[in-house]
Amino acid sequence: MEYCPVLPVSIIRWHGVDSGRQSVTLGDIQPGIMQTTRTVLVTGASGYIGGRLVPRLLEAGFQVRCLARDPARLLGRPWRVRVEVVAGDCLRADTLPAALRGVEVAFYMVHSMAAGHDFEQRDVLAARNFAVAARVAGVQRIIYLGGLGDPDAALSGHLRSRQETGAVLRECGVPVTEFRAPVIVGSGSLSFEIIRYLTERLPVMICPRWLYTRAQPIGIRNVLDYLVATLDTPESSGRIIEIGGADVLTYGDLLRGYAKARGLRRWLIPVPVLTPRLSSYWVHLVTPVPAAIARPLIQGLRNDVVVRDDTARRLFPQIQPMDYATAVRLALANLETGHVETAWSDALASSQGDTVPVMLATQEGIILERRQRLVHAPPQNVYRAFSRLGGETGWLCMDWTWRVRGFLDRLVGGVGLRRGRRDPQQVRVGDAVDFWRVEAVEPDRLLRLRAEMKVPGRAWLEFEVEPVTAGTSRLSQTAFFAPRGLTGLFYWYLLYPIHAVIFSGLARKLANLAEQSKPR
Repeated sequence: MEYCPVLPVSIIRWHGVDSGRQSVTLGDIQPGIMQTTRTVLVTGASGYIGGRLVPRLLEAGFQVRCLARDPARLLGRPWRVRVEVVAGDCLRADTLPAALRGVEVAFYMVHSMAAGHDFEQRDVLAARNFAVAARVAGVQRIIYLGGLGDPDAALSGHLRSRQETGAVLRECGVPVTEFRAPVIVGSGSLSFEIIRYLTERLPVMICPRWLYTRAQPIGIRNVLDYLVATLDTPESSGRIIEIGGADVLTYGDLLRGYAKARGLRRWLIPVPVLTPRLSSYWVHLVTPVPAAIARPLIQGLRNDVVVRDDTARRLFPQIQPMDYATAVRLALANLETGHVETAWSDALASSQGDTVPVMLATQEGIILERRQRLVHAPPQNVYRAFSRLGGETGWLCMDWTWRVRGFLDRLVGGVGLRRGRRDPQQVRVGDAVDFWRVEAVEPDRLLRLRAEMKVPGRAWLEFEVEPVTAGTSRLSQTAFFAPRGLTGLFYWYLLYPIHAVIFSGLARKLANLAEQSKPR
Protein backbone atom coordinates (compact mmCIF):
# COMPACT_ATOMS: atom_id res chain seq x y z
CA MET A 1 0.00 0.00 0.00
CA GLU A 2 1.20 3.49 -0.78
CA TYR A 3 2.48 5.53 2.14
CA CYS A 4 -0.07 8.11 3.23
CA PRO A 5 1.17 10.36 6.05
CA VAL A 6 -0.93 12.59 8.26
CA LEU A 7 0.68 16.00 8.62
CA PRO A 8 -0.09 18.35 11.53
CA VAL A 9 -1.33 21.74 10.40
CA SER A 10 -2.58 24.90 12.06
CA ILE A 11 -5.89 26.65 11.61
CA ILE A 12 -5.73 28.51 8.31
CA ARG A 13 -8.60 30.18 6.47
CA TRP A 14 -9.22 28.98 2.96
CA HIS A 15 -11.99 29.34 0.40
CA GLY A 16 -14.61 26.62 0.37
CA VAL A 17 -15.07 25.43 3.98
CA ASP A 18 -15.96 27.46 7.06
CA SER A 19 -14.40 27.51 10.51
CA GLY A 20 -15.18 25.80 13.80
CA ARG A 21 -13.03 24.52 16.67
CA GLN A 22 -15.19 21.72 18.08
CA SER A 23 -16.85 18.78 16.39
CA VAL A 24 -20.50 19.18 17.24
CA THR A 25 -23.62 17.93 15.53
CA LEU A 26 -26.47 20.35 14.96
CA GLY A 27 -29.81 20.09 13.19
CA ASP A 28 -32.14 17.25 12.37
CA ILE A 29 -32.19 14.49 9.80
CA GLN A 30 -34.48 15.06 6.85
CA PRO A 31 -38.04 14.06 7.79
CA GLY A 32 -39.32 10.98 6.02
CA ILE A 33 -35.89 9.51 5.19
CA MET A 34 -35.37 5.93 6.41
CA GLN A 35 -32.35 5.13 8.53
CA THR A 36 -31.07 2.93 5.68
CA THR A 37 -30.76 5.96 3.40
CA ARG A 38 -27.21 6.51 2.25
CA THR A 39 -25.35 9.23 4.12
CA VAL A 40 -23.25 11.60 2.05
CA LEU A 41 -20.92 14.28 3.36
CA VAL A 42 -20.62 17.66 1.66
CA THR A 43 -17.57 19.75 2.44
CA GLY A 44 -17.69 23.43 1.52
CA ALA A 45 -21.47 23.59 2.02
CA SER A 46 -21.25 27.34 2.60
CA GLY A 47 -19.46 27.81 -0.73
CA TYR A 48 -20.78 28.33 -4.23
CA ILE A 49 -21.00 24.72 -5.47
CA GLY A 50 -21.61 23.04 -2.13
CA GLY A 51 -24.44 25.39 -1.22
CA ARG A 52 -26.29 24.42 -4.39
CA LEU A 53 -25.41 20.75 -4.22
CA VAL A 54 -26.97 20.14 -0.79
CA PRO A 55 -30.61 20.81 -1.81
CA ARG A 56 -30.16 18.70 -4.94
CA LEU A 57 -28.97 15.77 -2.82
CA LEU A 58 -31.87 16.18 -0.42
CA GLU A 59 -34.28 16.24 -3.34
CA ALA A 60 -32.74 12.97 -4.59
CA GLY A 61 -33.45 11.36 -1.20
CA PHE A 62 -30.00 11.25 0.37
CA GLN A 63 -29.23 11.87 4.02
CA VAL A 64 -26.82 14.80 4.00
CA ARG A 65 -24.17 15.81 6.49
CA CYS A 66 -22.26 19.07 6.04
CA LEU A 67 -18.74 19.85 7.21
CA ALA A 68 -18.36 23.52 8.14
CA ARG A 69 -15.69 25.48 9.96
CA ASP A 70 -18.46 27.70 11.37
CA PRO A 71 -21.89 26.02 11.46
CA ALA A 72 -23.54 29.38 12.15
CA ARG A 73 -22.94 30.38 8.53
CA LEU A 74 -25.47 27.81 7.38
CA LEU A 75 -28.27 29.04 9.61
CA GLY A 76 -29.87 31.15 6.89
CA ARG A 77 -30.06 28.33 4.34
CA PRO A 78 -33.61 27.02 3.74
CA TRP A 79 -32.34 23.43 3.87
CA ARG A 80 -30.51 23.87 7.17
CA VAL A 81 -32.98 21.98 9.37
CA ARG A 82 -32.92 18.98 7.02
CA VAL A 83 -29.22 18.21 7.34
CA GLU A 84 -26.63 17.36 9.97
CA VAL A 85 -23.88 19.91 10.43
CA VAL A 86 -20.53 18.94 11.94
CA ALA A 87 -17.93 21.56 12.76
CA GLY A 88 -14.54 20.72 11.35
CA ASP A 89 -11.58 21.86 9.29
CA CYS A 90 -9.76 19.84 6.64
CA LEU A 91 -6.55 21.50 7.77
CA ARG A 92 -7.09 20.08 11.28
CA ALA A 93 -7.00 16.30 11.00
CA ASP A 94 -8.41 15.75 14.50
CA THR A 95 -11.74 17.37 13.53
CA LEU A 96 -12.47 15.05 10.61
CA PRO A 97 -13.32 11.62 12.15
CA ALA A 98 -16.63 12.83 13.61
CA ALA A 99 -17.68 14.27 10.26
CA LEU A 100 -16.82 11.10 8.28
CA ARG A 101 -18.23 8.52 10.70
CA GLY A 102 -20.91 6.45 8.94
CA VAL A 103 -20.48 8.28 5.63
CA GLU A 104 -20.70 6.26 2.41
CA VAL A 105 -19.72 8.97 -0.09
CA ALA A 106 -17.95 12.28 0.56
CA PHE A 107 -18.00 15.32 -1.74
CA TYR A 108 -14.72 17.22 -1.51
CA MET A 109 -15.41 20.85 -2.53
CA VAL A 110 -12.65 22.87 -0.87
CA HIS A 111 -9.68 24.84 -2.11
CA SER A 112 -7.36 27.48 -0.75
CA MET A 113 -7.04 30.05 -3.54
CA ALA A 114 -8.26 32.89 -1.34
CA ALA A 115 -5.68 32.05 1.34
CA GLY A 116 -2.72 33.66 -0.43
CA HIS A 117 0.29 32.84 -2.57
CA ASP A 118 0.94 29.44 -0.96
CA PHE A 119 -2.51 28.03 -1.69
CA GLU A 120 -1.00 25.03 -3.53
CA GLN A 121 0.64 23.74 -0.33
CA ARG A 122 -2.53 24.26 1.66
CA ASP A 123 -4.54 22.37 -0.95
CA VAL A 124 -2.19 19.39 -0.62
CA LEU A 125 -2.29 19.40 3.20
CA ALA A 126 -6.07 19.64 3.34
CA ALA A 127 -6.60 16.91 0.73
CA ARG A 128 -4.14 14.53 2.41
CA ASN A 129 -5.76 14.97 5.82
CA PHE A 130 -9.18 14.34 4.32
CA ALA A 131 -8.07 11.27 2.35
CA VAL A 132 -6.49 9.67 5.44
CA ALA A 133 -9.57 10.30 7.56
CA ALA A 134 -11.84 8.96 4.81
CA ARG A 135 -9.85 5.72 4.58
CA VAL A 136 -9.92 5.20 8.35
CA ALA A 137 -13.68 5.91 8.47
CA GLY A 138 -14.39 3.38 5.72
CA VAL A 139 -15.72 5.89 3.20
CA GLN A 140 -16.45 4.04 -0.05
CA ARG A 141 -15.89 6.91 -2.45
CA ILE A 142 -14.74 10.54 -2.67
CA ILE A 143 -16.24 12.80 -5.34
CA TYR A 144 -14.11 15.79 -6.21
CA LEU A 145 -14.63 18.76 -8.53
CA GLY A 146 -11.36 19.94 -10.03
CA GLY A 147 -10.17 21.99 -12.98
CA LEU A 148 -10.09 21.11 -16.66
CA GLY A 149 -6.83 21.34 -18.60
CA ASP A 150 -4.35 19.15 -20.45
CA PRO A 151 -2.06 17.72 -17.71
CA ASP A 152 0.76 17.39 -20.24
CA ALA A 153 0.68 21.12 -20.98
CA ALA A 154 2.33 23.89 -18.97
CA LEU A 155 -0.65 24.48 -16.70
CA SER A 156 -1.03 27.57 -14.53
CA GLY A 157 -0.47 27.23 -10.80
CA HIS A 158 -4.20 27.27 -10.15
CA LEU A 159 -5.09 24.52 -12.65
CA ARG A 160 -2.07 22.43 -11.68
CA SER A 161 -3.08 22.69 -8.01
CA ARG A 162 -6.63 21.55 -8.75
CA GLN A 163 -5.34 18.43 -10.50
CA GLU A 164 -2.69 17.73 -7.86
CA THR A 165 -5.42 17.84 -5.23
CA GLY A 166 -7.20 15.02 -7.05
CA ALA A 167 -3.99 13.00 -7.12
CA VAL A 168 -3.45 13.49 -3.38
CA LEU A 169 -7.01 12.37 -2.64
CA ARG A 170 -6.27 9.13 -4.52
CA GLU A 171 -3.07 8.39 -2.58
CA CYS A 172 -4.74 6.63 0.35
CA GLY A 173 -6.70 4.08 -1.64
CA VAL A 174 -10.26 5.42 -1.39
CA PRO A 175 -11.79 5.40 -4.92
CA VAL A 176 -12.08 8.95 -6.23
CA THR A 177 -14.38 10.27 -8.94
CA GLU A 178 -12.70 13.43 -10.17
CA PHE A 179 -14.70 15.76 -12.39
CA ARG A 180 -12.62 18.33 -14.24
CA ALA A 181 -14.65 21.39 -15.20
CA PRO A 182 -13.87 24.55 -17.19
CA VAL A 183 -15.47 27.99 -16.65
CA ILE A 184 -18.72 27.49 -14.73
CA VAL A 185 -21.54 29.73 -15.91
CA GLY A 186 -24.02 30.56 -13.20
CA SER A 187 -25.22 33.48 -11.15
CA GLY A 188 -22.59 33.87 -8.48
CA SER A 189 -19.76 31.80 -9.96
CA LEU A 190 -16.40 33.51 -9.72
CA SER A 191 -15.41 33.29 -13.39
CA PHE A 192 -18.85 34.33 -14.59
CA GLU A 193 -18.97 37.30 -12.24
CA ILE A 194 -15.67 38.57 -13.67
CA ILE A 195 -17.16 38.29 -17.16
CA ARG A 196 -20.29 40.06 -15.96
CA TYR A 197 -18.59 43.01 -14.36
CA LEU A 198 -16.04 43.57 -17.11
CA THR A 199 -18.73 43.51 -19.79
CA GLU A 200 -21.23 45.62 -17.87
CA ARG A 201 -18.78 48.35 -16.90
CA LEU A 202 -16.37 48.64 -19.82
CA PRO A 203 -17.67 49.64 -23.28
CA VAL A 204 -14.12 49.22 -24.61
CA MET A 205 -11.85 46.48 -23.23
CA ILE A 206 -8.13 46.18 -23.85
CA CYS A 207 -7.44 42.45 -23.62
CA PRO A 208 -4.21 40.40 -23.68
CA ARG A 209 -3.63 37.36 -25.84
CA TRP A 210 -5.87 35.14 -23.74
CA LEU A 211 -8.72 36.69 -25.73
CA TYR A 212 -8.13 33.87 -28.24
CA THR A 213 -7.73 31.01 -25.75
CA ARG A 214 -10.39 28.33 -26.14
CA ALA A 215 -12.78 27.25 -23.39
CA GLN A 216 -15.82 25.00 -23.12
CA PRO A 217 -18.00 26.78 -20.53
CA ILE A 218 -20.49 24.66 -18.62
CA GLY A 219 -23.71 25.74 -16.90
CA ILE A 220 -23.92 25.32 -13.14
CA ARG A 221 -27.04 23.19 -13.56
CA ASN A 222 -25.13 20.67 -15.65
CA VAL A 223 -22.30 20.56 -13.09
CA LEU A 224 -24.81 19.69 -10.38
CA ASP A 225 -26.43 17.13 -12.70
CA TYR A 226 -23.10 15.29 -13.02
CA LEU A 227 -22.31 15.45 -9.30
CA VAL A 228 -25.66 13.96 -8.30
CA ALA A 229 -25.84 11.41 -11.12
CA THR A 230 -22.45 9.90 -10.28
CA LEU A 231 -23.84 8.62 -6.97
CA ASP A 232 -25.96 6.12 -8.90
CA THR A 233 -23.34 5.42 -11.55
CA PRO A 234 -20.87 2.92 -10.03
CA GLU A 235 -18.91 2.84 -13.30
CA SER A 236 -17.76 6.39 -12.57
CA SER A 237 -15.88 5.34 -9.43
CA GLY A 238 -12.13 5.72 -9.73
CA ARG A 239 -12.38 7.73 -12.94
CA ILE A 240 -11.22 11.16 -14.07
CA ILE A 241 -14.11 12.65 -16.02
CA GLU A 242 -13.82 15.81 -18.10
CA ILE A 243 -17.05 17.80 -18.36
CA GLY A 244 -17.96 20.84 -20.46
CA GLY A 245 -20.81 22.60 -22.19
CA ALA A 246 -22.07 22.28 -25.76
CA ASP A 247 -19.90 25.08 -27.20
CA VAL A 248 -16.17 25.54 -27.62
CA LEU A 249 -15.54 29.29 -27.61
CA THR A 250 -12.73 31.77 -27.07
CA TYR A 251 -12.75 33.99 -24.00
CA GLY A 252 -13.48 36.87 -26.36
CA ASP A 253 -16.61 34.98 -27.44
CA LEU A 254 -17.65 34.65 -23.78
CA LEU A 255 -17.48 38.42 -23.31
CA ARG A 256 -19.33 39.09 -26.57
CA GLY A 257 -21.95 36.46 -25.76
CA TYR A 258 -22.69 38.07 -22.41
CA ALA A 259 -22.90 41.51 -24.02
CA LYS A 260 -25.36 40.18 -26.60
CA ALA A 261 -27.55 38.65 -23.88
CA ARG A 262 -27.67 42.01 -22.09
CA GLY A 263 -28.20 44.08 -25.23
CA LEU A 264 -24.86 45.87 -24.82
CA ARG A 265 -22.38 46.94 -27.50
CA ARG A 266 -18.79 46.21 -26.53
CA TRP A 267 -15.47 46.52 -28.35
CA LEU A 268 -12.53 44.22 -27.55
CA ILE A 269 -9.04 45.40 -28.44
CA PRO A 270 -6.32 42.71 -28.15
CA VAL A 271 -2.79 43.79 -27.22
CA PRO A 272 0.37 41.66 -27.29
CA VAL A 273 1.52 42.45 -23.75
CA LEU A 274 -0.54 42.69 -20.60
CA THR A 275 0.80 40.73 -17.66
CA PRO A 276 -1.44 38.68 -15.33
CA ARG A 277 -0.41 40.97 -12.47
CA LEU A 278 -1.54 44.12 -14.31
CA SER A 279 -4.70 42.36 -15.45
CA SER A 280 -5.51 41.27 -11.89
CA TYR A 281 -5.15 44.85 -10.66
CA TRP A 282 -7.57 45.98 -13.36
CA VAL A 283 -10.05 43.26 -12.35
CA HIS A 284 -9.59 44.32 -8.72
CA LEU A 285 -10.47 47.90 -9.69
CA VAL A 286 -13.46 47.16 -11.92
CA THR A 287 -15.02 44.14 -10.17
CA PRO A 288 -15.55 43.02 -6.53
CA VAL A 289 -13.00 40.20 -7.04
CA PRO A 290 -9.75 40.99 -5.18
CA ALA A 291 -6.47 40.87 -7.07
CA ALA A 292 -5.17 37.97 -4.94
CA ILE A 293 -7.99 35.76 -6.25
CA ALA A 294 -8.09 37.20 -9.78
CA ARG A 295 -4.38 36.69 -10.49
CA PRO A 296 -4.26 32.85 -10.43
CA LEU A 297 -7.48 32.75 -12.45
CA ILE A 298 -6.07 35.10 -15.08
CA GLN A 299 -2.85 33.10 -15.25
CA GLY A 300 -4.99 30.09 -16.10
CA LEU A 301 -6.53 31.86 -19.08
CA ARG A 302 -3.47 30.99 -21.16
CA ASN A 303 -4.48 27.31 -21.07
CA ASP A 304 -7.13 25.83 -23.33
CA VAL A 305 -9.80 24.18 -21.19
CA VAL A 306 -11.56 21.87 -23.64
CA VAL A 307 -12.92 18.34 -23.11
CA ARG A 308 -10.57 15.84 -24.78
CA ASP A 309 -12.48 12.55 -24.25
CA ASP A 310 -16.10 11.43 -24.25
CA THR A 311 -16.19 9.60 -20.90
CA ALA A 312 -18.87 11.92 -19.52
CA ARG A 313 -21.13 11.36 -22.51
CA ARG A 314 -20.76 7.59 -22.29
CA LEU A 315 -21.30 7.37 -18.51
CA PHE A 316 -24.09 9.95 -18.31
CA PRO A 317 -26.02 9.84 -21.61
CA GLN A 318 -29.07 11.33 -19.88
CA ILE A 319 -27.27 14.66 -19.30
CA GLN A 320 -27.37 17.01 -22.28
CA PRO A 321 -24.92 19.90 -21.77
CA MET A 322 -26.47 23.27 -22.53
CA ASP A 323 -24.97 25.86 -24.84
CA TYR A 324 -23.36 29.06 -23.57
CA ALA A 325 -26.24 31.35 -24.57
CA THR A 326 -28.72 29.24 -22.57
CA ALA A 327 -26.42 29.12 -19.54
CA VAL A 328 -26.05 32.91 -19.60
CA ARG A 329 -29.78 33.40 -19.93
CA LEU A 330 -30.47 31.17 -16.92
CA ALA A 331 -27.79 32.94 -14.89
CA LEU A 332 -29.28 36.33 -15.71
CA ALA A 333 -32.75 35.14 -14.69
CA ASN A 334 -31.68 35.48 -11.05
CA LEU A 335 -30.71 39.07 -11.73
CA GLU A 336 -34.19 39.77 -13.08
CA THR A 337 -35.86 38.38 -9.97
CA GLY A 338 -33.32 39.66 -7.44
CA HIS A 339 -32.86 36.08 -6.18
CA VAL A 340 -29.42 34.51 -5.84
CA GLU A 341 -29.03 31.05 -4.32
CA THR A 342 -25.28 31.13 -3.63
CA ALA A 343 -22.32 33.29 -4.63
CA TRP A 344 -18.56 32.79 -4.87
CA SER A 345 -18.07 35.11 -1.89
CA ASP A 346 -20.38 33.16 0.45
CA ALA A 347 -17.58 31.22 2.10
CA LEU A 348 -15.73 34.47 2.85
CA ALA A 349 -18.70 36.35 4.25
CA SER A 350 -18.81 37.40 7.90
CA SER A 351 -20.87 35.27 10.23
CA GLN A 352 -21.02 37.75 13.06
CA GLY A 353 -24.44 38.22 14.51
CA ASP A 354 -23.98 41.88 15.41
CA THR A 355 -26.30 44.49 13.98
CA VAL A 356 -24.33 46.42 11.37
CA PRO A 357 -25.80 49.95 11.02
CA VAL A 358 -24.86 50.43 7.35
CA MET A 359 -23.47 48.07 4.73
CA LEU A 360 -22.72 48.96 1.10
CA ALA A 361 -21.73 45.97 -1.02
CA THR A 362 -22.02 44.38 -4.44
CA GLN A 363 -23.28 40.86 -4.99
CA GLU A 364 -24.22 39.14 -8.24
CA GLY A 365 -23.92 42.43 -10.14
CA ILE A 366 -26.47 43.98 -7.77
CA ILE A 367 -25.44 46.94 -5.61
CA LEU A 368 -27.07 46.86 -2.20
CA GLU A 369 -27.24 49.29 0.68
CA ARG A 370 -28.50 47.75 3.91
CA ARG A 371 -29.36 49.69 7.05
CA GLN A 372 -30.21 47.95 10.31
CA ARG A 373 -31.64 49.24 13.55
CA LEU A 374 -32.63 47.68 16.85
CA VAL A 375 -36.22 48.64 17.58
CA HIS A 376 -37.78 48.45 21.03
CA ALA A 377 -41.03 47.06 19.71
CA PRO A 378 -42.34 43.62 18.68
CA PRO A 379 -42.01 42.55 15.02
CA GLN A 380 -45.73 43.08 14.42
CA ASN A 381 -45.42 46.78 15.18
CA VAL A 382 -42.39 47.19 12.93
CA TYR A 383 -44.09 45.35 10.06
CA ARG A 384 -47.20 47.48 10.47
CA ALA A 385 -45.03 50.62 10.18
CA PHE A 386 -43.31 49.77 6.90
CA SER A 387 -46.29 47.99 5.31
CA ARG A 388 -48.24 51.29 5.35
CA LEU A 389 -45.66 53.36 3.48
CA GLY A 390 -46.73 55.29 0.40
CA GLY A 391 -50.08 56.71 -0.60
CA GLU A 392 -51.54 59.05 2.00
CA THR A 393 -48.98 57.96 4.61
CA GLY A 394 -46.12 59.11 2.43
CA TRP A 395 -42.48 58.12 2.93
CA LEU A 396 -41.87 59.66 6.37
CA CYS A 397 -38.46 61.20 5.61
CA MET A 398 -38.03 64.15 3.20
CA ASP A 399 -41.32 63.30 1.56
CA TRP A 400 -40.93 66.21 -0.84
CA THR A 401 -37.97 64.47 -2.52
CA TRP A 402 -40.18 61.46 -3.28
CA ARG A 403 -42.74 63.79 -4.87
CA VAL A 404 -40.04 65.48 -6.96
CA ARG A 405 -38.79 62.07 -8.10
CA GLY A 406 -42.32 61.10 -9.08
CA PHE A 407 -42.79 64.35 -10.99
CA LEU A 408 -39.56 63.85 -12.93
CA ASP A 409 -40.55 60.28 -13.68
CA ARG A 410 -43.83 61.48 -15.19
CA LEU A 411 -41.96 63.98 -17.36
CA VAL A 412 -39.98 61.17 -19.01
CA GLY A 413 -43.02 58.93 -19.48
CA GLY A 414 -42.88 56.93 -16.25
CA VAL A 415 -45.68 55.99 -13.86
CA GLY A 416 -44.88 58.78 -11.40
CA LEU A 417 -46.15 58.99 -7.83
CA ARG A 418 -49.85 59.42 -8.59
CA ARG A 419 -50.93 55.79 -8.31
CA GLY A 420 -50.98 55.83 -4.50
CA ARG A 421 -51.97 52.48 -3.05
CA ARG A 422 -55.01 50.20 -3.06
CA ASP A 423 -55.52 50.17 0.72
CA PRO A 424 -53.94 52.48 3.31
CA GLN A 425 -53.25 49.64 5.76
CA GLN A 426 -53.26 46.28 3.97
CA VAL A 427 -50.81 45.24 1.28
CA ARG A 428 -50.65 42.21 -0.97
CA VAL A 429 -48.45 40.92 -3.78
CA GLY A 430 -49.12 42.78 -7.03
CA ASP A 431 -50.32 45.99 -5.39
CA ALA A 432 -49.06 49.32 -6.72
CA VAL A 433 -47.50 51.53 -4.06
CA ASP A 434 -46.77 54.89 -5.72
CA PHE A 435 -44.03 54.08 -8.26
CA TRP A 436 -43.30 50.67 -6.70
CA ARG A 437 -44.92 47.27 -7.22
CA VAL A 438 -45.28 44.84 -4.30
CA GLU A 439 -43.22 41.80 -5.20
CA ALA A 440 -43.20 39.82 -1.93
CA VAL A 441 -45.14 39.94 1.34
CA GLU A 442 -44.63 37.82 4.45
CA PRO A 443 -46.94 39.11 7.21
CA ASP A 444 -45.10 40.41 10.27
CA ARG A 445 -41.75 39.73 8.60
CA LEU A 446 -41.03 41.06 5.09
CA LEU A 447 -42.12 43.47 2.37
CA ARG A 448 -40.27 43.79 -0.95
CA LEU A 449 -41.07 46.50 -3.49
CA ARG A 450 -39.90 46.53 -7.11
CA ALA A 451 -39.34 49.92 -8.75
CA GLU A 452 -41.46 50.77 -11.80
CA MET A 453 -40.12 54.27 -12.30
CA LYS A 454 -37.70 54.99 -15.15
CA VAL A 455 -34.19 53.98 -14.02
CA PRO A 456 -31.11 52.72 -15.95
CA GLY A 457 -31.36 49.29 -14.40
CA ARG A 458 -33.64 47.46 -11.98
CA ALA A 459 -34.27 48.46 -8.37
CA TRP A 460 -35.90 47.02 -5.27
CA LEU A 461 -36.57 48.28 -1.76
CA GLU A 462 -36.94 45.62 0.92
CA PHE A 463 -37.96 45.81 4.57
CA GLU A 464 -37.47 42.87 6.92
CA VAL A 465 -37.99 42.47 10.65
CA GLU A 466 -36.89 39.68 12.98
CA PRO A 467 -37.25 39.23 16.74
CA VAL A 468 -34.16 39.69 18.90
CA THR A 469 -35.47 39.46 22.45
CA ALA A 470 -38.91 39.82 23.99
CA GLY A 471 -40.17 43.22 22.89
CA THR A 472 -37.12 43.99 20.74
CA SER A 473 -36.72 43.55 16.97
CA ARG A 474 -34.12 44.11 14.28
CA LEU A 475 -35.24 46.16 11.30
CA SER A 476 -33.31 45.63 8.05
CA GLN A 477 -33.95 48.07 5.23
CA THR A 478 -32.19 47.22 1.96
CA ALA A 479 -32.06 49.09 -1.34
CA PHE A 480 -31.04 46.87 -4.28
CA PHE A 481 -29.96 48.23 -7.65
CA ALA A 482 -28.89 46.21 -10.69
CA PRO A 483 -27.26 48.83 -12.96
CA ARG A 484 -27.39 48.52 -16.72
CA GLY A 485 -23.98 49.44 -18.07
CA LEU A 486 -22.02 52.54 -17.12
CA THR A 487 -25.13 54.73 -17.18
CA GLY A 488 -26.59 52.70 -14.34
CA LEU A 489 -23.41 52.97 -12.30
CA PHE A 490 -23.25 56.76 -12.78
CA TYR A 491 -26.92 57.01 -11.77
CA TRP A 492 -26.36 55.08 -8.54
CA TYR A 493 -23.26 56.89 -7.37
CA LEU A 494 -24.53 60.31 -8.45
CA LEU A 495 -27.64 59.92 -6.30
CA TYR A 496 -26.05 57.92 -3.49
CA PRO A 497 -25.40 60.95 -1.19
CA ILE A 498 -29.07 62.00 -1.23
CA HIS A 499 -30.22 58.37 -1.04
CA ALA A 500 -28.01 57.84 2.02
CA VAL A 501 -29.72 60.73 3.81
CA ILE A 502 -33.22 59.66 2.78
CA PHE A 503 -32.85 55.96 3.59
CA SER A 504 -31.12 56.66 6.89
CA GLY A 505 -33.94 58.96 7.92
CA LEU A 506 -36.56 56.47 6.71
CA ALA A 507 -35.16 53.68 8.87
CA ARG A 508 -35.03 56.00 11.87
CA LYS A 509 -38.61 57.21 11.34
CA LEU A 510 -39.90 53.64 10.95
CA ALA A 511 -38.24 52.64 14.22
CA ASN A 512 -39.75 55.63 16.02
CA LEU A 513 -43.19 54.94 14.56
CA ALA A 514 -43.08 51.29 15.64
CA GLU A 515 -41.94 52.17 19.17
CA GLN A 516 -44.69 54.76 19.61
CA SER A 517 -47.54 52.57 18.34
CA LYS A 518 -49.52 50.33 20.64
CA PRO A 519 -48.90 46.58 20.50
CA ARG A 520 -51.28 44.92 18.11
